[in-house]
Amino acid sequence: MSEAPCLMIQGTASSVGKSLLVAALCRHYARRGVRVAPFKAQNMALNAHVTPEGLEIGRAQALQARACGLAPNVLMNPILLKPEADARAQVVVLGKSRGRVGAQRYHLDKTALRHVVTASLDTLRNQYDLVVIEGAGSPAEINLREQDLVNMFVALFARAPVLLVGDIDRGGVFAHLVGTLALLDDADRSRIKGFVINKFRGDLRLLKPGLRQLEERTALPVIGVVPHVPRLRLGDEDSLSLDDRGPGRRAAAHELDIAVIRLPWISNSDDFDALAWEWGVALRFVRHPQELQGADLVVIPGSKSTFADLRWLEEGGLAEALRARGQRFEPILGICGGCQMLGRLLVDPHGVEGAAGTKVAGLGLLSVATEFSPVKRTERVTARSRSAMPLLGRFDAAQGYWIHAGRLRGPPSRGGLEVRGGGESTWVADGAVSGEWVVGTMVHGLLENEAPRRNLLERLALRRGLERPSGVPSLPSVETELDRWTDTVIESLDMGAIDRWIDP
Repeated sequence: MSEAPCLMIQGTASSVGKSLLVAALCRHYARRGVRVAPFKAQNMALNAHVTPEGLEIGRAQALQARACGLAPNVLMNPILLKPEADARAQVVVLGKSRGRVGAQRYHLDKTALRHVVTASLDTLRNQYDLVVIEGAGSPAEINLREQDLVNMFVALFARAPVLLVGDIDRGGVFAHLVGTLALLDDADRSRIKGFVINKFRGDLRLLKPGLRQLEERTALPVIGVVPHVPRLRLGDEDSLSLDDRGPGRRAAAHELDIAVIRLPWISNSDDFDALAWEWGVALRFVRHPQELQGADLVVIPGSKSTFADLRWLEEGGLAEALRARGQRFEPILGICGGCQMLGRLLVDPHGVEGAAGTKVAGLGLLSVATEFSPVKRTERVTARSRSAMPLLGRFDAAQGYWIHAGRLRGPPSRGGLEVRGGGESTWVADGAVSGEWVVGTMVHGLLENEAPRRNLLERLALRRGLERPSGVPSLPSVETELDRWTDTVIESLDMGAIDRWIDP
């Protein structure tokens, strides 16, 4: 069997829209009956996903797999980097953690990881008719070219035509495209077949003179201009996008005000995307204690560096504000690392997060303690409430996943959650509850489920004396949004040219 052809999407920078463009192309070819799969050699992200086998990959590749009609697989993202500090990250290879390394050591080890990348891509090419590949950051990071294993190294290995994407919404798109091309050597430059300008707003007629000059200067075609799509409910690849979005707006008098603490090492920030899209909700990310005032709910999200983020809460005064909020019986929800921080104690006997034997006092709002283990638990789970919890209400069979190294110790409070892994019949306690309004859970993705999410909003509204109208429509499904996005992208691109490059 011959190896399948590849198409690669690279960008002038991070967050120019590569991930979603790959998803749209995957959905387009899948609609045509092509057996297509996504691939990204290395992903640096704190928004992770768990495969059915209990292995970790980047959430962007999970969405792309869904666009193909496939279950996510570690071959689609063989290397995942999860930053823990400015120059250190956890390295996940083929879905399993290989520990923490510094940036300099990782770059020295990259050559040894290239066989993982090429073997994964070869396997996909032997199983599918087409592989759509996503690059990372920019291919013009000339200081890192010798150690590259995600951009031009992959393009050359796969003999893949490359579309170079620029984000016009950020400004300077022509300089970014021309400058990227100028910094590439001849072999790398030869892989680029055309440009895509993404996130365009305005009158296309005003852009056309610039497009003509771009083509004249580079002798490469502009394959399409993709418009900005408002209110597209497809999550961001990583928490870095939170800084681009800004803190969010304050709620109007008739709206619920939900404040998510913007931890320095926030992980799985997409846990809250569905809340942000709900009618009558203003969701904002906060960094200072005074910003908690007036919030109907404060959420402590997941963390890749729980000790560091807990120290940040203490040093900035947020810990004191959270304790005071808990004592006033005002709603707080902690998810994964946030749940651990709400407990009374965090212990690290094996040096998972720092020095072995470290003990740190938590916020003390939940009765549980956390003990970190060198074995990370990654698993798809089903969750249910054991009773009509004041904050999350009664629900059954909500889908989510665990990604944590910290195990909760101590009896969970009455009224908490229960979970079970895929295929198991035994329910086990999850998280903890204190009083009526402080709740912690280790389950990511819980609020993507309509029942617990709507229960939460209804109970917050009732507590505030607000009336949420009946008949509020359900949020559009991910499938619906993928189709809407794909239709927009395919109408904007010269698919005839792309098809010729894939199958010359």
